[in-house]
Amino acid sequence: MRVTIYHNPRCSKSRQTLELLRARVSDIEVVEYLKQPPDAATLSDILDKLGKAPRDLMRRKEAPYAELGLDDPGLDRDALIAAMVAYPILIERPIVTADGKAAVGRPPESVLDIL
Repeated sequence: MRVTIYHNPRCSKSRQTLELLRARVSDIEVVEYLKQPPDAATLSDILDKLGKAPRDLMRRKEAPYAELGLDDPGLDRDALIAAMVAYPILIERPIVTADGKAAVGRPPESVLDIL
């Protein structure tokens, strides 16, 4: 099974989730999403797998959220995804994908459901 984690090494939950995965899975792709953000199509696919709207996956306390006016209800899905691609700090972490499924590692154990 190939597992991908969208990881921020400075985040304790992300580090804990990665260690949990390493204990159970041998084939892990680690994507440091702040350095290599997912493109809009990938992010849209992840949202679909999670069954979430873009704002559900956004870190609303990060400065770009307010600065860009992302709480504007008139912004559509594509505009919100574009903001997340341009400002990956807005993306909640960590996100794990495996076998056509996705989970957010908050708490880290929640990713076990998709393995």
